[in-house]
Amino acid sequence: MTITQETDFCIDLHCHSTASDGALSPQELVERAATQGVTHLALTDHDTVAGLSAAALSAAQKGVTLITGTELSCVWRSHTIHIVGLDFDPENRDFRDALAVQNANRWARARAIADKLGKTGVDDLLGKATAKADGDVPGRPHFARVLMDEGVVRDSAQAFKRYLGQGKPGDVRAYWPGLGEVVQWILGAGGVAVLAHPRKYKMTASRLRALVSDFKQAGGKAMEVSTSGQSSGDLGFLAELCRREKLLASQGSDFHFPGAPWCELGRIAKMPDGIEPVWHHFKSPVGH
Repeated sequence: MTITQETDFCIDLHCHSTASDGALSPQELVERAATQGVTHLALTDHDTVAGLSAAALSAAQKGVTLITGTELSCVWRSHTIHIVGLDFDPENRDFRDALAVQNANRWARARAIADKLGKTGVDDLLGKATAKADGDVPGRPHFARVLMDEGVVRDSAQAFKRYLGQGKPGDVRAYWPGLGEVVQWILGAGGVAVLAHPRKYKMTASRLRALVSDFKQAGGKAMEVSTSGQSSGDLGFLAELCRREKLLASQGSDFHFPGAPWCELGRIAKMPDGIEPVWHHFKSPVGH
């Protein structure tokens, strides 16, 4: 259920639109969030802020408070890590330049995926995947949809199992900057750096603690404690890690598309007591 520490609010600080690898346009995403009872939403598309303007217009119409957000890819000790930036100035020039570099990396990766999947026989695979992304950089979900449309696979699950999942031809790694550099981009734009979905990296507890320590040393201020699809054990572990490292706590559904009840906008388990919410420390604090 959607219950945050303040029961008057429903806060979701991690979701995606067609500006990256989500299925809904920014406007549709905000409309769905409002229907789900979300009062405060951060649109965190991968390495871009392209959807924020459209989302802001829809949010104003629907009475949803929109917090600026993005999800940036980086590397830590050979692991690809995601850092969510929240409550930053999206017009900051240095930050925009950094996002342009990230965008170029994503286009290079998309071209490589299309080349790797050439044996599927789909004509203009990159162009069709780009169309699925509404002209933005296509991700693996967009390529999966094209493979479905062309009859190469039955569904998205089969697309990932055969072509796009880990170790398959379309599993192309991109070049990403280091963890510290990405954290500094967010801080330079006046935002809060949040370690995204820590348990999804499938690290041992000791390695995850090392990641959190390095993230904090780099200037990171918060970590996602409550996310969709995690166990109660993970929730408790992350809450304790958050307390121990004296980090702020964030939460988000990581919503990408409708039809997955385990990953729906606003459906986030209540965070345990004794941890300080990141939204209390926004420029315009929420519920505090």
